[in-house]
Amino acid sequence: MLNFTATTNAAGGGLQLIIMMVLMFAVFYFLLIRPQQKRQKEHRNLLNSLKKGDKVVTIGGLHGTITEVMDDTVVLRVNDVTKLTFNRSSISAVSPRESAEDKA
Repeated sequence: MLNFTATTNAAGGGLQLIIMMVLMFAVFYFLLIRPQQKRQKEHRNLLNSLKKGDKVVTIGGLHGTITEVMDDTVVLRVNDVTKLTFNRSSISAVSPRESAEDKA
């Protein structure tokens, strides 16, 4: 009489390990990797859509209005006199534009 339960359990344990590893990868993909890729794509689109007159915030927290857009840099007007040049990648957000009706 041979006892096959030991070999059956060992083979089943290996299959369970593989299934658990696949499930762990799926969880990491949907909770970590995919949302990060989506944020990167949105930020890349934001940087490509910058135009003169946009009010922006830099990664350092500086608020300003774009006066000039070049290939990989932008010039921000911080106040009436001060203009600063930044890399496009240092822009973190675009503030909503105020319309003429909002100002009145």
